[in-house]
Amino acid sequence: MEIILKLPDEIEKARASNRIVAEVLSRLREKVKPGVKTKDLDKLAEEITEKRGAKPAFKGYRGYPYSLCVSINEVVVHGMPSKRVLEEGDIVSLDFGVDYKGFCGDSAITLPVGKVTEKALRLMEVTERSLYDGITQAMAGNRLGDISAAVQATVENAGYSVVRDFVGHGIGKNLHEEPQIPNFGKKGRGIELKRGMILAIEPMVNAGKYEVRILSDGWTVITKDGSLSAHFEHSVAITDNGPDVLSKLN
Repeated sequence: MEIILKLPDEIEKARASNRIVAEVLSRLREKVKPGVKTKDLDKLAEEITEKRGAKPAFKGYRGYPYSLCVSINEVVVHGMPSKRVLEEGDIVSLDFGVDYKGFCGDSAITLPVGKVTEKALRLMEVTERSLYDGITQAMAGNRLGDISAAVQATVENAGYSVVRDFVGHGIGKNLHEEPQIPNFGKKGRGIELKRGMILAIEPMVNAGKYEVRILSDGWTVITKDGSLSAHFEHSVAITDNGPDVLSKLN
């Protein structure tokens, strides 16, 4: 397993890429409301990206046909934009990445569509909190399992399940690099975290059981039991001063 450590100037290049991702997700957040077609969100994401001189990182990646992943309700990840319209009470995960000047950025948020249930709000809140609890462990000298265990504890203490078939990943000149970052594991296990790593940490959390299945399109991942799922992600650099969230909106 080759883990590519980034130099300080490369981390700044990755930050520039992630800033574009953050801007796109911020603009999409404003557009998410009942009656909006998911393919229109994809189109807007692509337009903003091109204006910034970047390329959508997902489009064409392993044959994926769109720029944005739009995952609604029981869809965990990799939902494809379409003519489907967002409806009041849905929750929707927007996962987006760009390639800008040779470095990739990647981030995801889950949003309510109009007024949603307390159950849905709590799932989103816990999932986002588990992301930040994982990020606090992204320190040089810690182990990869420290991130995984922190995410898992937050999720399972709230009565939810972490998806096990899909994981976070390293990121840099390539969208997916080593190491893989499971959202479950044991403290003190796994590789040592080092300055210069950039990690895309991304809890995928189901309200029910953790099992998932992939639909016949080969991409869309749904919860096996039909329960709601939420997904949050940040790209995080490990520095001497602790975790640096590159994809946060300034």
